[in-house]
Amino acid sequence: MSRYILIRRLRGPAFLLLVGILALLNQADILSWGKSWPFYLILWGTLALAERAAMASEDVPVAPFPPGYQGSGYQGQYPGAPYPGAPYAAPADPNTPPASSTAIVPASSQALTRDSNGPEGGQS
Repeated sequence: MSRYILIRRLRGPAFLLLVGILALLNQADILSWGKSWPFYLILWGTLALAERAAMASEDVPVAPFPPGYQGSGYQGQYPGAPYPGAPYAAPADPNTPPASSTAIVPASSQALTRDSNGPEGGQS
């Protein structure tokens, strides 16, 4: 087993041990829970440094693929992907009619005009 994996597996027990020690210190009125947060940061930083040192000293294996894995067939595009030439939207097709208004935003300024035959119109 590599040192990196060993350190990753000891992270949970190390924090649990720290909670137990801090609970004992709280019970003995030596250190209150409100002032114990720096110990969690110190433990987290120490474990992060140890993981990086272990990663630098040995080759950490990449997650292995199952035997016979041929790949997902991903070709760089997915359904609904933006058009490669435009950063955010597909180019507008000149043959498509303009969209009608939605419930939130009207599609054109003509949709903003009120029908004169309606209840809000000029005729009563």
